[in-house]
Amino acid sequence: MPAKYHLRFQLHPTAEAADQAAELAKFCGEAGVTEVVLLLGAEELYAGHPTGPAEDLLFETAATATGILREAGLEVSLNPWVTAGHADRGRADRLGFAPMVDPHGNVAAAQASFACPRWRAWLAAQYARYATLDLRVLWLEDDFRYHNHAPLHWGGGFEPLMLERFAAVVGKPVTRERLVTAITSPGEPHPWRALLQQVWRTAQLETAELVAKAVGEAAGGRVQLGLMSSELGVHSVEGRDWPALFDALSIGGKVAHRPHFARYSDAPGRELSFSVWMLEAQRALRPPYVTSEPELENWPHTAWSKSDTQTWSELVAAQLAGSDALFLNVHPMQSGRAQRFPRVCDLLRRSRPALDWIAERAPRRPRTHGVGLPMPQHAAAQVRTRAGGDLAELTVDAGATADFLLRYGVPVTAGEAPVQALFGQAAWALGDFEVERMLAGGLLLDGVAAEALFRRGFGRLIGLSGCELVDREATGPVGPYALEHVADPEAYLSVNGQPALARLTPVPEARIWSNVLTPDQQTWGPGRFVFRNARGGRVAVLAATAPELLPYDDDGQRLLHAMVRHLEAEHPTLPLVSGGPHLIPHLSRTEHGWQLAVANGSADPARPQITLPVTRKAAATLLAPLAPPTSARITQHRRGLTLDQNLPYRGWLVVDWH
Repeated sequence: MPAKYHLRFQLHPTAEAADQAAELAKFCGEAGVTEVVLLLGAEELYAGHPTGPAEDLLFETAATATGILREAGLEVSLNPWVTAGHADRGRADRLGFAPMVDPHGNVAAAQASFACPRWRAWLAAQYARYATLDLRVLWLEDDFRYHNHAPLHWGGGFEPLMLERFAAVVGKPVTRERLVTAITSPGEPHPWRALLQQVWRTAQLETAELVAKAVGEAAGGRVQLGLMSSELGVHSVEGRDWPALFDALSIGGKVAHRPHFARYSDAPGRELSFSVWMLEAQRALRPPYVTSEPELENWPHTAWSKSDTQTWSELVAAQLAGSDALFLNVHPMQSGRAQRFPRVCDLLRRSRPALDWIAERAPRRPRTHGVGLPMPQHAAAQVRTRAGGDLAELTVDAGATADFLLRYGVPVTAGEAPVQALFGQAAWALGDFEVERMLAGGLLLDGVAAEALFRRGFGRLIGLSGCELVDREATGPVGPYALEHVADPEAYLSVNGQPALARLTPVPEARIWSNVLTPDQQTWGPGRFVFRNARGGRVAVLAATAPELLPYDDDGQRLLHAMVRHLEAEHPTLPLVSGGPHLIPHLSRTEHGWQLAVANGSADPARPQITLPVTRKAAATLLAPLAPPTSARITQHRRGLTLDQNLPYRGWLVVDWH
């Protein structure tokens, strides 16, 4: 079936709303849009939580537009801008809601606390009223969260009402200052951190259940709810339980998800690694019954903010991820008139051939393959802070690890895999049993994860008899770290910009692949090594503590590819991509074999080289930006295949083999 365009558009709540809706319907017919998601009273048109005549006018606008759009053969969903509130920006509360309070005691002027009963009841009533319009989906935008509520620092969740809830859990009153100090203090996490996350999680789930109950009763189960989400690391700080939240929002076993995955404005092509990973990571957290409609961001919603080429490449990434629909956010938010922007129509028409080609060949249930990146949803509960006092220190996810691997041409998956990579503080979030299971296969560690596992007692299984983190500014007996030296073939890589390195002491059985040198060529310590443990597992360890900040280069790619192959041992399966900078892969199983899609994240044309463990007969298709798919010229050889023509910037090469 063809790709589905779901277009988000804001109507002005005026007497001209019917004309705006009629014009929008005409635009959708010309652009191949199948559904309109109406946005009301948002951003520039947001005056605060609506009340009285303003609230009635918004509803009447939605009702009028829904009728006109349905008559034109379009499905209609609605995104009311009425959850907790996004940002004050001079607005003030008019309904008596208990305001959000941040970790420093700053009080929001127009943003409501999840613990406020008045706001909860009002929110449920709002959604129940809109549910009477028999929409397909009523969306909760991503402001249904604790973090990112300007001008608050980090976000809310420290209101008196929320502190009362926390006091009931711990059995005594706790001041905001003492609570913030405890949950962010360095060292082993204070028990209050997990308890506060439990309190936050419970308040959010209660609100979600209240809204779902109100919508279900008002619409008799005909309308489903949908949730937009933000980046996973900050949701982990909030203690979000993804399956539980989707279950709370479910009406009759249906709920939709609108994952954030695209940069808001123009970005280098290498940022496609962010999009590929965000779609994959959220797929793994989403229950199977939840549909996925990723939102293509664009801020501040003009063609001057984001190129059509970038938009197209991100649409392709979403379609390759097996999305049920593409949520398009491409018109200026404040415009009101769809036909004033014919360029958007042209963009959507020219994008469709490639998107339909992918959709028609998509497996019924997408299954990705690659280096596995474990990301427990409650990872932030186990983070070890270094300074304390800032909730941002608790943010941890696998995004940086994904960037490091994908930009070097190594596919990744959020599922289990024979080879896994565990970087950073995520090593504290896994239980002993999970770590031991990973150590029975292939495991790639950075310096932070290696030091964490060493402290947890896994030194012998990762090949270390000693490990310590050394900050960039630390002085030592041999001088500062600067270079990584590889002897065969000889190469020098820079570690000069690393915020810290792990000083590794491998066991004698380990094989050292490189050494870190000082500026005057003195040996500082091992740069990376490999080790086979008593469980039969293979481990590779990097001294780098922020591998994504290492300068990307050909030698770095060669070393990473060699490490992945070493970790795969006798049964390699992964295609590895080279032939140019930032060639970003997406690997999945199909009903008939394998599909590898490779995006060119460099502004220079590239000719990807794909190393396959086993020679396969392959077919290749070139998806050039905003152009119909064409058959690609490839040469197959003993080590894999090479594209014999240029892959343009942000273009995708799709290779299928059995």
